[in-house]
Amino acid sequence: MDTLESLSRKIAGATDIKSVVRTMKAMAAANIGQYELAVGSLGDYYRTVALGLVACFRAEPVKSETTKIEPVNTPLPAIGAVVFGSDQGLVGSFNNTLADFVGQTLGALPGQKEIWTVGERVQLILSDSGLPVSTHFPVPTSINTITPLVGQILVKAQESLENGTLTECYIFHNQPKADTGYVAVCKRLLPLDTQWKRELTAFAWPTKTIPQVAGEPQNTLLTLIREFLFVSLFRACAESLASENASRLKAMQRAEKSIDELLDDLGHKYHRTRQSAIDEELFDVVSGFEALKVDKAKGE
Repeated sequence: MDTLESLSRKIAGATDIKSVVRTMKAMAAANIGQYELAVGSLGDYYRTVALGLVACFRAEPVKSETTKIEPVNTPLPAIGAVVFGSDQGLVGSFNNTLADFVGQTLGALPGQKEIWTVGERVQLILSDSGLPVSTHFPVPTSINTITPLVGQILVKAQESLENGTLTECYIFHNQPKADTGYVAVCKRLLPLDTQWKRELTAFAWPTKTIPQVAGEPQNTLLTLIREFLFVSLFRACAESLASENASRLKAMQRAEKSIDELLDDLGHKYHRTRQSAIDEELFDVVSGFEALKVDKAKGE
């Protein structure tokens, strides 16, 4: 049976944990704002870059592909995957859901796989699942630290494509969603082939004015491609961080509710135990008084 001392210790411990949870909840709420703002801005910038590429491709329309008979000895593609997860815990099923989605998606693609992870937690889950994780990057701690990370990933991806280690590259991350908090998504980043051009043509030009490319077309196209790759990775990282903090906020809200229920239960137990102790003391006093009355009556 719990004593008053043990209940007091439990209440004090739960109160301390609640203060930590409230601090983490406040930090997650503050971080969500900056990442959601970045995601909104990047969405507009991504569309602008895509429209710029559409303008460049209008001079050279994407030709319809004809059915090709591939040689029997065509080598299987070498697929690289950049997975944005988290370094810290207390995010619910954030990393597990993403890891399951990565495993299912890559399992449906033919060829060898190579995975680069951003986040220690998701790296451990993918490794335990038997997926080949070859490179690990730490999760950015702020908007300003995303740019160096994106630069490292782009350099490594370019080197892998040039030396033939990889032929395709995909991005996996959690994307914010209003009703569920986040959803795991996949985007094909490389190569920039005919399929990539066809996907860009989905961005319809917003006006009836025919766009024209200023300056040397080849340099403009290369600049836009670099910006497209950069903003694609930057946006994926920012969306992942926004989803992570949203998941942590919800986890902290659930934890705070559980702690409140625990404190309420401990409080009731404490008051019942204290009342029982008081009742026992009063019973002892009354019993002693009655015993004294009996002894006094006998003496008389």
